[in-house]
Amino acid sequence: MSISESPTRTSLASEYQQQDALGLAELVRRGDVSANELLEHAIKLAERLNPAINAIITPLYDHARAQIAQGLPQGPFTGVPFLMKDLISELAGTPISSGSNALRQYTSSNDSELTRRYKNTGVVIFGKTNTPEFGLMGVTEPKAFGPARNPWNTEHTPGGSSGGSAAAIAAGIVPMASGGDGGGSIRIPAACCGLFGLKPSRGRTPTGPYYSELWDGAAVEHVLTRSVRDSAAMLDAIAGPDSASPYPLEVRNDFLATSQQTVRPLKIGVSTRSFVGRPVAAEAVKAVEHSVELLQQLGHQVDEVDLQLDGEALADAYLTMYFGHVAADLDYVAQLLSSRPSNLDVELTTRTIGMLGKRISAGEFVSAKRRWNQFAQSMALFHQRYDLLLTPTLGDEPVALGAFEPPLLERIGMHIINGLGLHTLLLKSGMVKAMAMDNLEKLPFTQLANLTGAPAMSVPLYWTANGLPLGVQFMAPMGDEGTLLQLATQLEQAQPWLQRRPQLQEHQHG
Repeated sequence: MSISESPTRTSLASEYQQQDALGLAELVRRGDVSANELLEHAIKLAERLNPAINAIITPLYDHARAQIAQGLPQGPFTGVPFLMKDLISELAGTPISSGSNALRQYTSSNDSELTRRYKNTGVVIFGKTNTPEFGLMGVTEPKAFGPARNPWNTEHTPGGSSGGSAAAIAAGIVPMASGGDGGGSIRIPAACCGLFGLKPSRGRTPTGPYYSELWDGAAVEHVLTRSVRDSAAMLDAIAGPDSASPYPLEVRNDFLATSQQTVRPLKIGVSTRSFVGRPVAAEAVKAVEHSVELLQQLGHQVDEVDLQLDGEALADAYLTMYFGHVAADLDYVAQLLSSRPSNLDVELTTRTIGMLGKRISAGEFVSAKRRWNQFAQSMALFHQRYDLLLTPTLGDEPVALGAFEPPLLERIGMHIINGLGLHTLLLKSGMVKAMAMDNLEKLPFTQLANLTGAPAMSVPLYWTANGLPLGVQFMAPMGDEGTLLQLATQLEQAQPWLQRRPQLQEHQHG
């Protein structure tokens, strides 16, 4: 008998939409629904909704059914359908394309440590989600798979690089999915899709055995969720060093318990000034003003602050790391495929960035990395006066699809530069920085937490006049996810967002 036929059970369709991941796991534990029933319902939702949003690029339905048949571990999320971002975390026997045509045929031979920890929570992995090529963009529009679309308005981006995961959660296919954050890639899609997104502290979650650290420590993996408690409970389950961890934090697995304790009155500094000196849209400012009013009503002190950050140095340090790692990634992929970087089937922008990375000297890379400490020291001084920093998450509402696509002349220019090997000249011309700053104008607030290693979160407290979500960001001192989670729980209770859902027009882009 299916759940909808049982006179003693609520219909699965409505229950599935109302519950977060812990809520669904509780239904399984009580015997109100089985893991199989949840999975088949999630698959039906995916088949119905995914054509409109292109969030799931690799269905793993049989893999999920086999997981259940083999017996699920008893964990906090036993029986809950789960999606994995198609980047970094490897799942044995399944494709991991990293959003690239170059790796479309590549299959993981073993689970990564984080995947093993996800599986130990009892989640049922039934698909991989869309991501930009190698996770490089703040939008999810890979040439290999086509753009992921925002369920709130499918002509707009769900953000990146965890855009497929965010779109699937916002559409109601799953309550939780994996993501990673190297420059905002959890917080940006959370802000675009009306979700909760926590970037943990550097070293909080494992990166082994394939990596010791991601992007020199700028990147960290976790999940995107609808509820705060799901994020906290998953962090409890996956936190802690592994054999590859270079800088393990103090091991703690009490984030869920901490999140449910009453937050103390906080002193919060707020800034809506772009870190890179570009204009910030009125809607992004309004999102922060709305949050300030709510925070003050809840008894927190909020002061406007001037961070005195060197935005140009911040952008330079970030871009140097970014270019260098793309160059190294292309070398790694070429080695993996027994090929040469020049022969890889990668996007024009990726190829150009990789070639630019080759032109940066070891000395320039190390000098840029050393500047990360300056930003960490600036934030340490800030946190002597304030518990948290509040900013917009984005510089504007979620952009239209194609907004980050290079114009025709730039594409022609990249072809010429790649053909003639003029990358050193391009770097010296300042054109690269100008192009990068144009993109950072929309996303100027998130990279600071990546370079300093501090935890940060995007909280869905505001929707624009166009009906699009626009999250706000809070940054805490290194290692203090607890305060972020406590505040997020208070905000979630004061202005609930769990049941706020988009009206997705199905199949319009099938």
